[in-house]
Amino acid sequence: MSPPPSPTAGRPQPVNALLAVAAFVVVVAGLKSAVAIANPFLLALFVSIIFAPPLFALQSRGVPTAIALPVVIVAVIVIFLALGALVGTSVTGFTEALPGYQARLSEMGEAALANLESLGLPLSLDEVRNRLDAGAAMGMVGTLVAGLGGVLTNTLLILLTTTFMLLEAAAFKSKLAAIVDDPDASLARFDQVRSSVQRYLAIKTGTSLATGVLVGVWLLIVGVDFPLLWALLAFLLNYVPNIGSVIASVPAILLATVQLGWGAAGLTAAGYVAINVAIGSGIEPRLMGRGTGLSTLVVFVSLVFWGWVLGPVGMLLSVPLTMTAKVALEANRDTHWVAVLLGPSPAAAEGHGEAA
Repeated sequence: MSPPPSPTAGRPQPVNALLAVAAFVVVVAGLKSAVAIANPFLLALFVSIIFAPPLFALQSRGVPTAIALPVVIVAVIVIFLALGALVGTSVTGFTEALPGYQARLSEMGEAALANLESLGLPLSLDEVRNRLDAGAAMGMVGTLVAGLGGVLTNTLLILLTTTFMLLEAAAFKSKLAAIVDDPDASLARFDQVRSSVQRYLAIKTGTSLATGVLVGVWLLIVGVDFPLLWALLAFLLNYVPNIGSVIASVPAILLATVQLGWGAAGLTAAGYVAINVAIGSGIEPRLMGRGTGLSTLVVFVSLVFWGWVLGPVGMLLSVPLTMTAKVALEANRDTHWVAVLLGPSPAAAEGHGEAA
């Protein structure tokens, strides 16, 4: 029996392309308008992918699902409660101290401008004050810290969704096999997506955790206030490619400047640089092997795009989302060329393969 004709077989290529673009625009518009629902769902999916391997490991050792699932869910709940307590306490303390930090930073800015003017530089203090508000920099830090707390506002919804996702994870393969025409090919693609995203998230979580711990220890040694808060910020923003680590360092460096002076600020900056170079440029590429399978430009563009669509959550998940889209595009002959464009250059891919 011959296979049924493709729905797009009789259409000209330009029409198919226009339909694909239109469908993409509709999906993106839907995601952007439903961001309040999409973000908790995607965060739950993110958590489920991270905690699925421990669940499967317990099941493979003969532990019944009725026992393995509650064990994993309790671990997720404990981690969320610990993060919530840490963020809540740190955000409250930092918010209370923020006006003093802003006033101190403004004083330091005034003193620096006065020193520059005394050196004979042609500066108008009034004009500089109007264009540059040093205290506003700490206000931006406060907004960033408050946004960090906002990530956990839907904790209950995320936990419930994660529970049901983990409960369905074991049966998903059998359901997929029952509804597709070619189960072997579909399951192979599903396993490819799952293993690629899971491996990336596992490695990224490990390196992010190491980054957060080292940042926290270093700031504790230097004497910067709220080291646990900045360690958590470094951990979370390390998931954001290219610019996440830079953004995470700014609040701690500003606080070190205000609290301890320029010398401590230099030590803080040096610590961030050393930690991020060692882990981001040394350890992480070795663990990644073939890497994300995306070009550097695509990683940056995906960061901007998903950040625009979904906000901070989109920035955190930009690489996994783009990796999933790339694998899906590779599976179709008509869209395989798009996946090739999203990937690294052939020379770079061969180099990663040899390194691995």
